[in-house]
Amino acid sequence: MNINVKTSSGSYDIVLQRSALLKVGELLNLERKVLIVTDSGVPEIYAKTVAKGCKEPVVLTIPQGEQSKQTATLELLLKTMVENNFTRTDCVVAVGGGVVGDLSGFAAAIFMRGIDFYNIPTTVLSQVDSSIGGKTAVDFMGYKNLVGAFYPPKAVIIDPNTLKTLPKRQISNGLCEALKMATTCDKELFSVFENRDLTDDAVLDDIIYRALLIKKYVVETDEREGGLRKVLNFGHTLAHAVESINKMEKYYHGECVGIGMIPMCSQRVKERLLPVLEKLGLPTVLEESANELIEACRHDKKAFGDNITVVTVSEIGNFEMKNLSFDEFSDLVRSVALK
Repeated sequence: MNINVKTSSGSYDIVLQRSALLKVGELLNLERKVLIVTDSGVPEIYAKTVAKGCKEPVVLTIPQGEQSKQTATLELLLKTMVENNFTRTDCVVAVGGGVVGDLSGFAAAIFMRGIDFYNIPTTVLSQVDSSIGGKTAVDFMGYKNLVGAFYPPKAVIIDPNTLKTLPKRQISNGLCEALKMATTCDKELFSVFENRDLTDDAVLDDIIYRALLIKKYVVETDEREGGLRKVLNFGHTLAHAVESINKMEKYYHGECVGIGMIPMCSQRVKERLLPVLEKLGLPTVLEESANELIEACRHDKKAFGDNITVVTVSEIGNFEMKNLSFDEFSDLVRSVALK
């Protein structure tokens, strides 16, 4: 199935189809030089399959993990394109998770002031979240996504078959982003998380599709995060603080988001949310110091003065944006921190 996303700079299709990776040469314009960026944690066969559909493929494999999402790796991508005589008519293809997608998209955005970018996300997290919306970035000075640009892809290919090689923890990590969207915007999708077998392929495909429709609506309504798009930050203020403290190593992103959602919910929502987090095997408390977390939150993009904007949920499927004082926010953080 195809989902068309319209942006101010044009529209692009998301192709959601099992075995789509095998048809990449038909689905994308790869009759040119193509920088295929992947990482060491992604099965080599995925990048090789994409390369077979390209006229002149150049495959670059970066180390797995958030530590690769930095300016030094960005420079490596740009250097590789220069050394292989890439021009403005060539393109970049990301094959991997959110780190690969963010990094590749940003490189495409700034190389010769912008060349074509295609995204082929191979994790649940990147398929339901970072593959759509056009946000690209690298981490800088220890802060997540501090340097970046809005640069939508020319197309996105989502092949759920690529998820079969992921460990269960990675599946749960990604599903938490879909759960985030369900909690704020879609009570029927939330019921799927509560009542269906999340290991069933058909159920997983349905969750990915529904999550993409939610994000499509949000992104099209508010492409530059001026209003509605801030709903996608539900759970992320605390999540980014946890990642900053742990240098993005101890927890996966979705695990941090799961914990970050809890204090932003009413008691009746928590009573339904906590069992779903447990069903997914996700953590529900933090071992980190509350004071450390609160201090890290002061660097959040949504902080202003002694206040911070957060997304709260008092009823499944509905959300509210609130401006809280840091004292109020600090009390919420302490509710999920063990010390």
